[in-house]
Amino acid sequence: MPAKTSHDRTDVLEALAGAALKAGAIIMQIREAGFDASFKADHSPVTAADLASEALLRAELESILPGIPVIAEEAVSQGAGETPASTFLLVDPLDGTREFVGASGEFTINIGLIVDGVPTLGIIYAPAVGKLYAGDASASAAFLAHRAPGSEPDRATWQPIKCRPMPATGLIAVASRSHLDPATEALLAGLDVATRMSCGSALKFGVVAEGRADIYPRLGTVCEWDVAAGHAIILAAGGTVLRPDGTALPYGRTAESYLVPAFIVRGAEGNG
Repeated sequence: MPAKTSHDRTDVLEALAGAALKAGAIIMQIREAGFDASFKADHSPVTAADLASEALLRAELESILPGIPVIAEEAVSQGAGETPASTFLLVDPLDGTREFVGASGEFTINIGLIVDGVPTLGIIYAPAVGKLYAGDASASAAFLAHRAPGSEPDRATWQPIKCRPMPATGLIAVASRSHLDPATEALLAGLDVATRMSCGSALKFGVVAEGRADIYPRLGTVCEWDVAAGHAIILAAGGTVLRPDGTALPYGRTAESYLVPAFIVRGAEGNG
C-alpha cells in the first residue's frame, strides 16, 4: 500500500471506526436476543456474535482497504487465514468473549493496521459501554469518543488523549480481569504499584492511552489480533508496547500461529 497523507490516514481511521460501530450493533443484537457458546480447539469460547462480527468486518475492510490481507481470529481458528504482506490488518471481531458470555460489558472489537511490521492505525470499540478508542501512530494522534453501536463515527466528537508520564514511584497498574497469570502477578508484586485496576479485553490499552494507568503487563500468551489495535493506539498516545526484554513486538508470525508470548505496555517516558 503506498504511503498515505495525514488526511488520507484520518479518512481511513474514521472508516475503520465506522466498521467497528457497525459490528458493535450486530454483537449487541445477538447478545440481547440470547445465544449459545461453543468451544474451539484451544478451549476458548466462540459465539454467533464472533462469527457475525467477523463476516461484517471482512466485507467492510475489503471496501475500505481493498486488497489488503485480513488476518482475523475466527478464520485463522478454522484454518482459513490469509497470508500477511508488508501491509495487513489484524482483526479480533469480539475480544473478551468470556466477558461477552458473562455479565461484564468489557468486550471489544479490535482492528489494527500493520505496515512494515509496525502497528500504524488502531481501533478498539466496546459496544456495551459505547467507548471508542482510535489511534494513528504515524501522526502521534490518539482519541477517545463515546459512540452508540451502529452510529456514525462523527470524527468531530473524538477527544485527543495522551499517556501520562511514567512516575518514579506510585505506579497505577491495570491487569486482566480473566487471565491474570502467576508470572504477571509476580512482576506486579515487584513494582512500586500504588493502585491496581482490573478490566477485560483490549480496554486495558485504552486505560493506559488515556492516562488513567501507567503500566499494563501481560506475561501470559495472547494472539497478535489481541494486541495490534491497542499497540497502535498506545504508540499514538506516546507510550510503548515491548517484550519484557525491551525488544520490539513482532507481527505477522504465521509459523508461530500469531502467538505473542508476553508484552508490557508503558506510558510516556519521563517522570510526571
